[in-house]
Amino acid sequence: MSQGRGKEGSGKQVHLFILAFCLLLPLPCEGFLPNFWSRVLTLSWDSYTHQYMTQEAILNVTLEVLKDTGKHQGRHAKEETRLGRGFWRAVADVVSSNAAMDFLSSTRSDPVYHFDSERVEGAIGMLREFWTQTVLSVRAKEYQSARYSLGQLLHSLQDFYSHSNWVEMGRSSIYLHLLQPEEPAIPVAKEDKPTCMECFSATCRNNFLSALTNTQEDQQLLTTGYFSTFPPKPHGKCSHGGILDTGQHLSARGGINKDSTSPLFSPHHYLHVEAATLATEATLAVLRDLKDTVGHKVFLKLFSVKQVPALVFVMDTTGSMFEEITAARLRAHSILQSRANSPRQPGTFLLVPFHDPGVGPVYEADDPNQFMQYLENLMALGGGDEPEMCFSAIQLALTHSPPLSEIFVFTDASPKDAHLFDAVKALALKKQSKITFLLTEDPNYKTVKMKMRRRRKRRSKEPLSPDRFSLYSSLSSLSGGLTIFTTDSDIHRVSAIVEDNTAVDKVTLLHVESDQELMSVHSFRVDSSVTKVILRITGSIRECILTSPSEISQSLLSEHGPLAELEHFQGLYRISLLPPVQPGDSSVDFLYYFATVTNETHPGLARVEGSPVAGVPAFLVLAVTGLAPDEEVSFSHATLLGAEGQSLQQVTLNLSSSSSIHALDEVVGLVDSIPTVPFCVRLTGQDSRGNRLERVSTEMVHPTHVQIQVFSVPRLVPGHSTTVEFDVLNHGPARLFNLTADDDHGYIIMRGPHRFPVVAQGSFRGQVHLLTPATAQSGATVTLSLTVHALDSPASNYAVAYLTVVPPDGDTSPPSCSAARLQSDCPAACDGSSWSVSLVVSDNGRSGLAALQLHQGEGTLSLLHSPPPGHEQPHAHQNKTSDEDHRQHHHHHHRARLQRGDPPLNVSELVLGSSEPLWGMYTSSCCSTQAEILVWDAAGNMRRCHLTSGQQKKPRDRSSATSGAPQPALTSVIFLILAPLWSTLMWRVVVML
Repeated sequence: MSQGRGKEGSGKQVHLFILAFCLLLPLPCEGFLPNFWSRVLTLSWDSYTHQYMTQEAILNVTLEVLKDTGKHQGRHAKEETRLGRGFWRAVADVVSSNAAMDFLSSTRSDPVYHFDSERVEGAIGMLREFWTQTVLSVRAKEYQSARYSLGQLLHSLQDFYSHSNWVEMGRSSIYLHLLQPEEPAIPVAKEDKPTCMECFSATCRNNFLSALTNTQEDQQLLTTGYFSTFPPKPHGKCSHGGILDTGQHLSARGGINKDSTSPLFSPHHYLHVEAATLATEATLAVLRDLKDTVGHKVFLKLFSVKQVPALVFVMDTTGSMFEEITAARLRAHSILQSRANSPRQPGTFLLVPFHDPGVGPVYEADDPNQFMQYLENLMALGGGDEPEMCFSAIQLALTHSPPLSEIFVFTDASPKDAHLFDAVKALALKKQSKITFLLTEDPNYKTVKMKMRRRRKRRSKEPLSPDRFSLYSSLSSLSGGLTIFTTDSDIHRVSAIVEDNTAVDKVTLLHVESDQELMSVHSFRVDSSVTKVILRITGSIRECILTSPSEISQSLLSEHGPLAELEHFQGLYRISLLPPVQPGDSSVDFLYYFATVTNETHPGLARVEGSPVAGVPAFLVLAVTGLAPDEEVSFSHATLLGAEGQSLQQVTLNLSSSSSIHALDEVVGLVDSIPTVPFCVRLTGQDSRGNRLERVSTEMVHPTHVQIQVFSVPRLVPGHSTTVEFDVLNHGPARLFNLTADDDHGYIIMRGPHRFPVVAQGSFRGQVHLLTPATAQSGATVTLSLTVHALDSPASNYAVAYLTVVPPDGDTSPPSCSAARLQSDCPAACDGSSWSVSLVVSDNGRSGLAALQLHQGEGTLSLLHSPPPGHEQPHAHQNKTSDEDHRQHHHHHHRARLQRGDPPLNVSELVLGSSEPLWGMYTSSCCSTQAEILVWDAAGNMRRCHLTSGQQKKPRDRSSATSGAPQPALTSVIFLILAPLWSTLMWRVVVML
């Protein structure tokens, strides 16, 4: 709960805050049909959507990784069920990007993104570009952009099985050639070849010409349906079909899509399950390839699996900051000690120093000891004029930290770079990160520190304004953080807020900001799923009375009592409720977003980017996280709360699907009219015993009358210029608008505001031009922030785009691998006998071999300096030497040896050029008859090499070879989060200012 007086410079800024971390975020959607709402609009309740398939596949592969990791680390399987809210936020990024392909004007009608209109070759090229971009971004630790490109990849990949004749040809496994150029390709029907017959009913059966359903592989042809009237459909070609396809009445009439189980939207609805099964299998294969390419640890980091909250410090390092730097060190040390034995994955540690004019560098570490060393090396030196480059440092912190981070800014100076406020605000809201300022200077009083600054002869020639910290207060308020004015003597104790905010599994019960001069009363509910309750008030108060559900009251400022303990530091009151607080689990929380209905190319709910438009209806979609599958909790409504906690509107909620899955409950409600004033969201429900459950968001939503939408997100190529187009939509009267554009790499060619008029209810399309230097690193992500302001009103909005740097001539060809000489004569009794096979790997592209790993098999892979004898004449013969004898025989040839479980070996230094082959010999006991070797090139392309003792070349089904697991069914994998709900208590706090 937080409460604050908003008048800048009044000296009585107050925030009342209940400790908890509220994750507000979209769990977006997309599918054959984009998301859950598509089922409603198409009356196809049993359809598999892009959202469902993507969520399920990510969850399944993540659990596979955790299970495998747990085996090696000796952890119990039950420990792997708690994936964390950060995981669902990361999944939401992928699902949202997937869904956007059907909603964005730049992609929804482009056949290349959807395998439409027989643009198969272009779509395959796009798929491979998405794969390369994803791998490059992950390797560069640009996880946000990696999730974005992964979502795009999965959308196009899934659409192939619904929009093509793959299923109708009798294919029961996935089309490997889509992402594996070396695999056999099926030719696409030529433009002048008819593919469909006329169909005059909603359900089209047997409307393919016979050549398109031929089950003989050497005589098959691929085709996909034409959607709408562009590009023009040649006579006799198949349509996509369905009531949204304006070209379905052109010859050949009808359609072939399998997007849903509804005949109104999908003429081949009766094959929907088959198409969805293959699409899910292909999605799993991509995720497993990605997991093997980047490694288990990085894969878990990509999806923020079980990550403890990031620890992000932005530190002013001028000469007056010695006490603050010391406090940060001590607080970080305390946090790291408390996390030492945590079973969760290591968190992210970030430190961004700044002064004037220097900012950075960004010190990022996964190792807590390394982070502490960075802090130890900080020194408080120098100074200058009073303002410092604070927003530049916060921008760096936001760019490099994961979503939902808590960022702590230690400074005693106002911002010199106030022009970056819009960019920082946009990033904070986009990533849903909270920013808390710990200011060791009171703007209303002359402190010792101010005198200290004067002694250091700061070059400020004008009196310092008491409002100079107002931008800090605004940023902390809108992001859900705090602004605390304290002193050097209290900073050590005040910094306890850092430890509070980075605790695991925080939730928010009440969040309020108040401008009232006299008294305010606020109530909050404590249920048994909460283990500890902390209230925080910033500023100054004259009285604070806490009342329990049993009407016991305690004046916290004047007496000790049975309800709570109060700690008072300069600028902060910290109140801890005393036991008994029923033991429980505080993981139940929610994420949310606003959405509008779209019925253009695909029906569904399109997520509103940026702030919602005031005065119009919208859907509120909430994803409740942290629930155990067997826990009966219902959520009846959400309440939109004003800044002072008053109820603005109640929204009735309904489940978006028939049941909850994997501790994720998605509910949706219609907001009759978005309020015109800032608000936050409170979710209300009850458990099976009828006890009430409440959770509250912390950041304030600021409704507006203007929107800004990025039309296209192109890739950046070193040495080339790039244009990003955007649309500004004016939902009010005719106005003059101002645009601010900023990027974190300085690639924008024309920097500064851009002014333009927009008519009432009209739009304006603009452009931002960037120039990528020739030295730009492939995989780097440029974060572009766009903010639009009305000049005659407070209306404003923002958009954030992630642009990835890609090589000018990308390599999408994976390495090759061939087994050439097999030595095997394994008897029925396998003990004491061995088999071996020689192989050669090389890169077909321009990148060169990068890494190699023995993924499956119990033998040993030896890399050789030269081809083994007889490599060119493969044949089988008896081999009675033991595994050890074989290794000794070739000892002088060995460059390296690999066994299962070893990390990927960097082989780039073992080959002289990109085209030089690498020789190897795999030797294993006859009791282990198969092996799989993974080979990567420098561009991230991967090849799986399958070896077997029985035959040199064995037909393989890629669906099982990729994963090492049976084919998945379209069912849910349920994991348990046990969190007993005990009772609900109502507390009341009275604050006098």
